Amino acid sequence: MSADAPLDPALLDDLEWRGLISQSTDREALREALTSGSVRFYVGFDPTAPSLHLGNLVQILTARRLQQAGHTPFALVGGATGMIGDPRESGERTLNPIETVQEWVARVRAQIEPFLSFEGPNAATMVDNYDWTSGLSTIDFLRDIGKHFPVNRMLARDVVRTRLEAGISYTEFSYVLLQSMDFLTLHRRHGVTLQFGGSDQWGNLTGGVELIRRADAGRAHAFATPLITKSDGTKYGKTEGGALWLDPEMMSPYAFFQFWLNVEDEKVGELLRIFTFLPREEIEALEATHAEKPFLRAGQRALAEHVTSLVHGAEETRRIQEASAALFGTGDMTTLSPATLGAALREAGTVDLPAGETPTVTDLLVLAGLAKGRGEARRTVAEGGAYLNNERVDDPDTVPGEAAFIGGEWLVLRKGKKTFRGVRRA
Repeated sequence: MSADAPLDPALLDDLEWRGLISQSTDREALREALTSGSVRFYVGFDPTAPSLHLGNLVQILTARRLQQAGHTPFALVGGATGMIGDPRESGERTLNPIETVQEWVARVRAQIEPFLSFEGPNAATMVDNYDWTSGLSTIDFLRDIGKHFPVNRMLARDVVRTRLEAGISYTEFSYVLLQSMDFLTLHRRHGVTLQFGGSDQWGNLTGGVELIRRADAGRAHAFATPLITKSDGTKYGKTEGGALWLDPEMMSPYAFFQFWLNVEDEKVGELLRIFTFLPREEIEALEATHAEKPFLRAGQRALAEHVTSLVHGAEETRRIQEASAALFGTGDMTTLSPATLGAALREAGTVDLPAGETPTVTDLLVLAGLAKGRGEARRTVAEGGAYLNNERVDDPDTVPGEAAFIGGEWLVLRKGKKTFRGVRRA
């Protein structure tokens, strides 16, 4: 083991404290492996969409933790398994064309790469299972892989049992063989001895461990991370706009930041442990502050800042924080970029200004839905509750001039302290 990449003997304890191990093969054997040398491990990502999401982020960050502790990552983007998709309880997946899957492979690789180091003594390696699967004959697959899988064991998988009554295709039923073959192939070619993934993958993870034992009399390890759920047990996977995507084109960095800023009080400590690299002492201090003064939302603010910085960068996070401050009246709105401001306003709600019109602030308040009619709008102005770009409006007949449009595009209307809307000029 190179002195440049010392092992962290406390890695497993830290993963357990962070709640990142929900299941594992023999725990003491895993501990021995992780403390006796740089373990080559792999984690897989199927490109079944053009972007990774919140659940995938758990795996990416866990891989980063293992690499920082001195272990060697193999990140697998499944160009082959992505053409099938792991079985879901909700029903059969749509099979995507190979051209689509290959495009998504490239996008997913680009999302993973910034989180891992591809240099040094425990440099990461990116692999694609299409490379060893595409030329494999059906006969060879059945003889070399299929013979090691008892059907009764495959039927015992939770997702298979759930789907049996409604129906499951042989394609999805056989997915466990493909993922297990990936582990065996990486074990043979690169000496990989550890795989991890989400707890819904546990049957696939142990399938690979068992295949290595049966086919090569080898020993391998596996552990599963927990599924991230809300306090009521439902998944965090959806928002009003869809999944919690990592791609900024599919979910704006502002919306991403707001998601973390608004997580439930009961989940703050858990999410700080799983999604940030803050040390234990700092997380426990944040939890103590949060327990004593939850209204300060110190935990949520730290969570939003750190996770958004990890995914979208510190500079983008700074712009988001400035936009949030400006929208709520404590920052200079004119310094914001139209893109950042637009993303923030879309979360609050926007309306388009009809072409060629130059309405008064009264008309704009009604157009934006901040007043039910012109009478209510004029009263809002008279009572000092109407703001245009954070400037209080005293005259209800004020018409915004050209200079009022931020970036030549946006007006920001606010009623009171917290209710605001964006008005966009086409």
